[in-house]
Amino acid sequence: MKALVEKINANIEAFKVNAEAQVVKGNKAAGARARKAALELMKDLKEFRKISVGEAKK
Repeated sequence: MKALVEKINANIEAFKVNAEAQVVKGNKAAGARARKAALELMKDLKEFRKISVGEAKK
């Protein structure tokens, strides 16, 4: 679970950097990278929720 949290934090950081580059600098490629990071983040957060609920039931 610790590795998953680290992966989530890395995806959050990647999203923040690329989203800011798109908004501030108008970098279209950074927008694509931000969207990709957002999709990965959603998957990881769903996995975290699944694991977290399982741990709470123990």
